[in-house]
Parts: sequence; structure tokens; C-alpha cells
Amino acid sequence: MNQITSEIFMIRPKHFNFNHETAKNNHFQKEEKTLKNKEVLQNAISEFEELVKKIKQKNIKVEIFEDREEVITTDSIFPNNWISLHKDGKIYVYPMFSEIRRKEKRIDIINSYRDNGYLINETIDLSKYEKENKFLEGTGSMVLDRENKLCYAAISERTSREVLNKFCEISGYEAIEFKSYQTFENKRKEIYHTNVMMCIADKYVIICLDSIDNIDERKSVIEKLIESKKEIIEINEKQCNNFAGNMLQVKNNQNKKFLIMS
Repeated sequence: MNQITSEIFMIRPKHFNFNHETAKNNHFQKEEKTLKNKEVLQNAISEFEELVKKIKQKNIKVEIFEDREEVITTDSIFPNNWISLHKDGKIYVYPMFSEIRRKEKRIDIINSYRDNGYLINETIDLSKYEKENKFLEGTGSMVLDRENKLCYAAISERTSREVLNKFCEISGYEAIEFKSYQTFENKRKEIYHTNVMMCIADKYVIICLDSIDNIDERKSVIEKLIESKKEIIEINEKQCNNFAGNMLQVKNNQNKKFLIMS
């Protein structure tokens, strides 16, 4: 199985803004208080269009879905938190922490891929765990080594061990669990999503090992990365706080590799 995808999909935002629900445990969020909501949205749209342009210039396939006018979803530009598509034809839909974000889930996107000839033989919806206040926010909660079937996950309020194990049971991945922390207001706080502190590429991993406070957990992660023959590129906590760990490796139609950085 290939680690790198040659196509991605993105949601063009219509309602992007600050989400007070997610800010409860996402300490990376900073509320913009100098701009009006319309200005924040316009800036987000401009950045979105510029990013799409740059990605397409590299001959990487991008499918754009329009945000829905009638459904207010401030975070819809992050669809990887509610859905993941896999080469074996399975689609997973995930339980979300924020009630506002649960509105992002869209059957029309799944149907679009099915109608356009993509292999989709099963949709596995884990949303039922929301009723139990147990969450697993897609490839935000999990960083997947698809070639070696390894699933790295920093357990947090948004990454439930129980739901993680259910995903791994169904998908055949091996879970590598740990806790990851950042310093916020002079206290060590859990990092809400694994994909802000590590990124797995085909031959290397970019990771903030300093965020794994437990020495045994850190050692286990390092050993598994070495075992899977990944070069370890460390970033520090300051770099992590500036989203240096939030990346995605992709390739274009000539198999040239690129790293998209947050």
C-alpha cells in the first residue's frame, strides 16, 4: 500500500470563523479580535484559493467541494477530521467532539466519489460513539503509516482509546498509543490532535518527541519508527506550536513528491 496520495479533496469555506467549542481543548486556536467575522472569512477564502492554485500548479489533483450555504460549519475546511478514504474501498466516518463540527458530515461527498467510479465497497460510520462522549477525529487523531499498517495516536479528549482500538480492529492497523503535551499558560496540556505533532512520509517522519513527556512512551514510539525504517526528523515544541508538524506528503501525476505544510 502506498503511503502517499496523488489526489486530495478540499472544502471551499463559506462560514469559516472561530469555534468556541473546539477552543476548549485546542490550545493552538487564537481568536482574531481585531477583524470582523466577514474579514476573517474573506482572508480564509483568499488563503484557500491561493493554496489550491499552488497545489494545482504542481500537477496534483484537487477535488473541490463547495461548503453548504444553509448549514453553518465554521471548520468545514478540515474534512479529514470526519472522513478518511482507503485504498481497500473502505470509507470511515468519525465521531466528533464539537456538536457544531458534526454537521460537517456529508453523504453527498461520499456519493460523489461512488458515482465517479472510485472503489467504495463499505462505509463504516463510528458516529454512534458521540452519544457516549467518545471521539476519534480521523487523521487528526491518528497519523497513519499506511505501508506498515501502523496507527500513531496521542490519546486526548478528542482521541478515545476505545474508538481507536475499534478502528484498528476493523482496519487491521496496529495502534501505537501515547500522550502528547504542550505548555499552555505555564501548564502541560494534552495536545488535541496527533497530526499537529507528527507527520509520516514515505521515508521519514517529522515529530516533536519533546511533547511525549513519558519516557517509556517516547522510547516505544522511537523504536517503532526505527523498526519501520523511517528517518526521524525532530522538531522542537516552539516549531510544533507554529504548526511545523502539521504536514502532508503528496505526489503529482509524474510521481514527484511534495510536502504540503500548514
